[in-house]
Amino acid sequence: MPRPAAWRLSPDAYPIRETIQTRYQDLDPNGHLNNVAFAALFETARVRINQSLGSREATPGFRAVVARNEINYLAEGSFPDPVEIAIGIGTIGNRSWEMLAAMFQNGHAIATCDTVIVMTTPAGEGIPDIMRRRLEGLRVTGG
Repeated sequence: MPRPAAWRLSPDAYPIRETIQTRYQDLDPNGHLNNVAFAALFETARVRINQSLGSREATPGFRAVVARNEINYLAEGSFPDPVEIAIGIGTIGNRSWEMLAAMFQNGHAIATCDTVIVMTTPAGEGIPDIMRRRLEGLRVTGG
């Protein structure tokens, strides 16, 4: 696996940062954060940014789903140190958008996550203008 672009490994490239506490139950038998924990930590940040977009309030009946989720593991994570998830919007299409995130622990990048979200409802329509403006306002820099 090629190493992510250098800008992906800087928290300054992302407009939103969330600190999330790790849990003992996140550990694998070797004492490292397991792959399910990485996915759940990224999901928590993704859900928070989606809620901040207010898509359901702005567009009644709006629905979207995760179409693709790719995690690249760069280093081991540990407990009890919290992680910082830096997250923002990448490419915006007609009915989909990319959420790009990186996970940091103790100042070091330990993973990246690329997620494609696809709007399912309203069917046959593009991303509503208000939603598109909100997505544009959360773009990553450097990509």
